[in-house]
Amino acid sequence: MSADASDGDGGPAEIVEQVTGTGVPVRGNDIDTDEIIPARFLKVVTFDGLGQFAFFDVRFDSATPEESRDGDGEAVGVDEPKDHPFNDQRFQGANVLAVNANFGCGSSREHAPQALMRWGIDAIVGESFAEIFAGNCLALGIPTVTASQDDVEALQDFVDDNPDAEIEVDVVNEEVRYGDATIDAEVGDAQRRALVEGVWDTTALMRSNADTVKETAASLPYTDV
Repeated sequence: MSADASDGDGGPAEIVEQVTGTGVPVRGNDIDTDEIIPARFLKVVTFDGLGQFAFFDVRFDSATPEESRDGDGEAVGVDEPKDHPFNDQRFQGANVLAVNANFGCGSSREHAPQALMRWGIDAIVGESFAEIFAGNCLALGIPTVTASQDDVEALQDFVDDNPDAEIEVDVVNEEVRYGDATIDAEVGDAQRRALVEGVWDTTALMRSNADTVKETAASLPYTDV
């Protein structure tokens, strides 16, 4: 993860103050979770390997899951890739996703941010996000940072023209920096605190406070601890 992260004293998870890396622009409003990861790929037992199926139906001609992977989970048996940024060699290895309005709308499947994370995405900059999608991203330590339409479109244009250029997503100062530009961004107060204090991973938080959890559970009349 290309984040400015450390153990620190704030919490059990990584502290995410800044994400730095190259970008990939995915344009269009109302891109829903079914486009991000089609429903037929939700049958996986774990999220391992899910990244290769991110945006599958807009990246490749139709194929069933059986046709699209071999016994080792490798993609096989598909036609020539379609024109999509995730297929573009210029953006391979990118970890900052630039999107437009209402990204991640539709069903609340957590597989969508899981697929993006496993493709390599560490932060997303967009005009707006569906609330549940943003919450699912936070649970993975992925900042969802919002900016104006003009600023996001300018960032997408910059990434198209400069695929190797570095982008800095500053969670603490709520800025996105690239080239000679610095744009104002917004990170929700709760999201920023969770990332900066390292308390975004609730499972790790409970595990690191196991004694307190046990004490609380023991005090509840409806538990048997």
